[in-house]
Amino acid sequence: MWTSLIIVIDGVTYGAWLFLVALGLTLIFGVMKILNIAHGNFYAAGAYVAATAMGYWFANHEPSYLAFVIQLVTAVVTGVLLGVLLEVTIVRRLRGRDEVSVALATFALLLMMDDAMQFIWGAAAYPAPAPYGLLGTSKIAGLRFNNYEFALVGLAILVGGAVCWLLMGTRTGRSLKALIYDREMAAAMGVPVDALYLVIFTLGAVLAALGGAFTAPMIQVAPGLGAEIIVLIFAVIVIGGMGSILGAAVGALLVGLARSATIHLYPFAEVYIVYVVMALVLAFRPEGLFPPAKIRKI
Repeated sequence: MWTSLIIVIDGVTYGAWLFLVALGLTLIFGVMKILNIAHGNFYAAGAYVAATAMGYWFANHEPSYLAFVIQLVTAVVTGVLLGVLLEVTIVRRLRGRDEVSVALATFALLLMMDDAMQFIWGAAAYPAPAPYGLLGTSKIAGLRFNNYEFALVGLAILVGGAVCWLLMGTRTGRSLKALIYDREMAAAMGVPVDALYLVIFTLGAVLAALGGAFTAPMIQVAPGLGAEIIVLIFAVIVIGGMGSILGAAVGALLVGLARSATIHLYPFAEVYIVYVVMALVLAFRPEGLFPPAKIRKI
């Protein structure tokens, strides 16, 4: 029973972490049809900036709830700066190119950003432990769990709900749906295509940075973080169906639970389990579990 409980809690926590990052990539692909391989480095940049800011501040102050404000502010600032800079200078120029060219360009961007982060922060790992112990622990069935991990799950649900409301409950969301189905027609109807693309790309970058900032206290922020997460995120969105928010949530949960079960029961298979799950899903559902609906044109 205890092992099952640990598997579920660890799996849901890991899934929440993956969903936070995958949500941004899903938005960008769903609206802009861009497979942004550099997305993992938005996550890494958010983790590095948050860890640096918290390290600087808490070197002379006791850990406090100010850590959460630092995480949120650094994530938003990092995501907005990177998102606006890259969309205006690079991504906008790739619009209309074939998918392979765009994927190769964003892969080059991934490598350049990785080198830039190593130049800025070096090869050493950056710990950011300050917020991890602030929320205390909870005792469930005789086992203690850190409340920070539950807060991360709550954050993922809150962010996912806010994005769903943006898409389904606002005028901006209706404009985005029109843009997804037919960009030329949407532009002809007065939808500001360039502005919405900029907003979506920046929002995706902010979500990735948010995931990095709030998982930084649980990991070692070190070189290669972006390349490591992007492989997992691609697996999540392929399993769920590329461009589907519900698919990203279910895919992240599946990967999280499968990884957690493997670590606790068959640790030798941890490296392969994500790809096994992806292969099984694609064998029966080649477009993923929840592929976005396609418009039927007459």
